[in-house]
Parts: sequence; C-alpha cells; structure tokens
Amino acid sequence: MSILVVGSVAFDSLETPSGKRERVLGGAATHFALAASFFTKVRVVGVVGEDFLPEHEAVLTSKGVDTTGIEHVVGKSFHWTGSYVQNLAEAQTLATDLNVFADFEPKIPASYLDSEYLFLANIDPVLQSKVRAAMPNVKLVAGDTMNYWIAAHRDNLLKVLEELDVLIINDKEVLMLSGETNWVRGAKKVLELGPKSLVVKYAEHGSASFFSERSFGDNSSAGIFRAPATPQEEVVDPTGAGDSFAGGFYGYIASQGKLTPEVFRTAMFYGCVMGSLSVEQFGTERLQRTTREEIEARFQQLKQISHL
Repeated sequence: MSILVVGSVAFDSLETPSGKRERVLGGAATHFALAASFFTKVRVVGVVGEDFLPEHEAVLTSKGVDTTGIEHVVGKSFHWTGSYVQNLAEAQTLATDLNVFADFEPKIPASYLDSEYLFLANIDPVLQSKVRAAMPNVKLVAGDTMNYWIAAHRDNLLKVLEELDVLIINDKEVLMLSGETNWVRGAKKVLELGPKSLVVKYAEHGSASFFSERSFGDNSSAGIFRAPATPQEEVVDPTGAGDSFAGGFYGYIASQGKLTPEVFRTAMFYGCVMGSLSVEQFGTERLQRTTREEIEARFQQLKQISHL
C-alpha cells in the first residue's frame, strides 16, 4: 500500500539545551515520510530550491521514499529558525523564510494517482482541499493543521475537516479549534466538524484517539483510547516529533490494508514509538539510522508499561 504525503520539505536551524545546528534537513513531509517508510511505501509531493542537493534527497530515497513529486525550482528552500532553550515543549520561532514554498502549488505526478492513502500535512487548507479533490479514489485520508490556519483560515479549514477520515493535532489545537477549555469536550466538538476520528498529541504525555460512530464504517460505538509515551532520558530536538508520530501511525495503518479498532490502537503505539525516536538527535538524523528492530523493541516496551 502506498501513502501520498503533501507538505513541506525544508531546512531547520535549531538551538536546544543540547546545542545548536544550522540548516539540518526538516519539514513536515520529510519527517512524516521517513517515519512511515519503515512500514509501507511513501510518495512525497513538495517543492525545494537549488540548495536542496542530491545528498539531501538521498536521505529519503535511501529509505525507499519516492521523491518524483518533489519539484525543484530556482530559489532557496523553506527555512525555519527556532529555539527550544527556554522550553523544550514549545518552540520559539526566530525566523520563517518561506522562499520557494511561498508559491507552492502541489503537482501530483501521474504515477502517484493510484496511491491508496493520502496524508495532508500542515499546509494551507486551500491547497489541502485541491489535493483531496485530485485524489478522489484513495481509501483513507488523514491530515494535520496548526494554530495559524485555525485562527486565520478557519472557513477554508472547516471544508478540509469534512473530507478527513483522521485528523491529527495537538491538545492546544483541539481547544483552539473547538473553543472549549476542556480537551474531552473539545475533542467531541472537533468530531462534529467533520473528521471521522481524531488523534490528539500530548507531546511527552502520549496521545489519545477519539472515535465517532463513523470511524470504522460499521457503526462501531464511539469511544476513547489512550496511548502512553515512551519514557525519554534525553530530548535533543523536538522538531518534527509530531510529524514522525503521524508517519508511524499512518504508515502502520497503510501496512495493514484495512482500518479496524485494533489496527487503529496499535497504530497509536507505533506513532508514539516513531515520535520518541525522532527527538533523540537533531533533524532527521535519528530516523536515518533507525532500524526496524529498534522500533519493535520500543513497541514492546510500550506494551509492557501500559498493560497489567
């Protein structure tokens, strides 16, 4: 099964309590694709500039990721500069240089049109809607968003939510999107906006999923499931942890071919595993050297700490 992910391929300049790094490979689509590649085939649609070199693309292709859909144009790639020195749980944005990403218009190669799964990473909701309309035959659609789109582009975002099988956002975004102060009430309101299921990320506190009666296509009862976080001795760089979670989560679902309550719950664990691995080094470095054996060992650890 193949996942098509549409989103940013970028460079990040970062400062954390562990040190400082300039222009490491990043971007939502990059982190997602690397994490998902351990479970299934992944195809990427994005845009990069002349500073995105063959060695950067090789990070993706070495994991089997199809980069045919990454458009190379004149200019510089998207570059984000941020600091976690004051708070590892929340980035301080120092600079956002959209560069070629400012004019991003997703172009889906013909070879991608048979993708079974679609992931709409954190981009303009107008673009998310266009991509969704161009892929009417996918089996499942999942997506992400952020506070900027919720606040400034709500009407366009609401149109996207109606098309999603799974929405993946963090707890603060749940409250912002719903207008609630309690995340359980907020999650129920978000489901009323359209997505069939909701996954809420709580950073180092794990994640939770909320199911509606439409989640599995068989009138299954609505409910809640909570997945724990992997205990972390050290967090080097939190950037991309949420995207890596989404990649592990959705990659596992795609590998199973059918969405059931059991598959969904297991996918939550794999999402937590991939998010925990990604934070152990700067940028994509940890995911580049991760093995499937490490993933399975950490998955078993999560099972042990969450079951009697």
